[in-house]
Amino acid sequence: MTQPNLLVIMSDEHQARAMGCAGHPFVQTPHLDALAARGIRFTDAYTPSPICVPARAAFATGRHVHQNRLWDNAMPYTGSPSGWGHALQRTGVPVESIGKLHYRHDEDPAGFDTEHIAMQVAGGVGMVWASIRQEEERVHMPGRMLGDYIGPGTSNYTDYDEAVVERSQRWFKERALLKDARPWCLYVGLVAPHFPFVVPEDYLGLYPADRLPEVKLHPRTGYVRHPWVEKQNAMADSESKFRDEAERLCAMSAYYGLTTWMDHNVGRILNGLEAAGFGDDTLVVYTSDHGDNVGARGLWGKSNLYQESVSIPMIMAGPGIAPATCDTPVSLLDLSASIPAHFGSEFDCEGQPLQEIAARPADPERPILSQYHAVGAVSGAFMLRKGRWKLNWYVDYPPELFDLKSDPEELTDLASDPAYRETVRYLEGELRGLMDVDAANEQAFADQAAMVEGYGGREKAMKLGAPAATPPPELPG
Repeated sequence: MTQPNLLVIMSDEHQARAMGCAGHPFVQTPHLDALAARGIRFTDAYTPSPICVPARAAFATGRHVHQNRLWDNAMPYTGSPSGWGHALQRTGVPVESIGKLHYRHDEDPAGFDTEHIAMQVAGGVGMVWASIRQEEERVHMPGRMLGDYIGPGTSNYTDYDEAVVERSQRWFKERALLKDARPWCLYVGLVAPHFPFVVPEDYLGLYPADRLPEVKLHPRTGYVRHPWVEKQNAMADSESKFRDEAERLCAMSAYYGLTTWMDHNVGRILNGLEAAGFGDDTLVVYTSDHGDNVGARGLWGKSNLYQESVSIPMIMAGPGIAPATCDTPVSLLDLSASIPAHFGSEFDCEGQPLQEIAARPADPERPILSQYHAVGAVSGAFMLRKGRWKLNWYVDYPPELFDLKSDPEELTDLASDPAYRETVRYLEGELRGLMDVDAANEQAFADQAAMVEGYGGREKAMKLGAPAATPPPELPG
């Protein structure tokens, strides 16, 4: 074998700091900790968009959201533009997927030889109703985003993850029996710790409510949310829909329980890899599509530019990887670049291979871009991370500026402080040097309006797509 195999595991909605290896004070992730201990943990990784479908489309293509023009959860990846999977197929690398993709249809040429039990957008169209987001037409989510029930048990999501793990274990066994010496690439998509917040009781019990810390910057303590964030959150306002304080705390416990449940499943996948004889010949990458606020600032889910939402875990371990941490900022686009580079396949994208980044001296000034044009957003939101600074730029709203070196929890917005006026101006110039934010904002609204019109207008669009979490596919048997 000239090259190791490559296994990419992507969870859904895993907050970057919610790992023992990232220094979290109580979240238990022993399998991810072990993976990080024998590999490289990228300490400052980001999603290109803090919501599922645009983030996953950007990961597929290695291109920014504004380049793909796949803006929200009703604009799934269809196989165009060409992605890293196509690059592997062109050079004869076996490439398959198991689990959540959140693309359009199984039938689309999305860059996999086979897609096993793939979760795609609902009905092949996704959340069309959520694309109606202009100020004068703002949509408010009916019901409760986090699910009707929060607590111990199983859900269609935990059942689906169980099936994904079992299919992965079987895939390794089947691959080992093939007389095919070619190195392979397998992508595995898990849904935990994404809501609904239902988790097996043993995992919920790891995080009793009376041991949970107070969340930071809660509005009931006097904190006033940024006006753009306030309007985006009003779309669902999950915090206001808890039945009581006990249920709110149970939601936190369930999120952390689902995180440990997901870690348990990662361990089972890696055990299956080892049992099939691939352990010493496979590079493993673990990441997530975006994070979750878990009650910080009174916010739940993702859909904003704070670290809880936009920062993601990124771990790489396997042959030739020495244990280390890499403090250079990276994104999912860099993972996109890494996959074809691993096999020597040509691939034109915006990222750089993670192994090349890790081999160089740390570069804290490397700029990272993320953006949001989806459900609840009354205008485009753009994040630039550069050095110690993080600029959150909102079209038609005041910006936010955080010094992540002295204020990693983003407790103090410096944007309105005259002492930082030049810093804001400099970072705005850097952001506009990377992209035309105003043009992207206008294009997103235009594309979404055209899509809604194509479905027959607002009334029909309001009935298209899942009301909250995307349903998993029907499982065999």
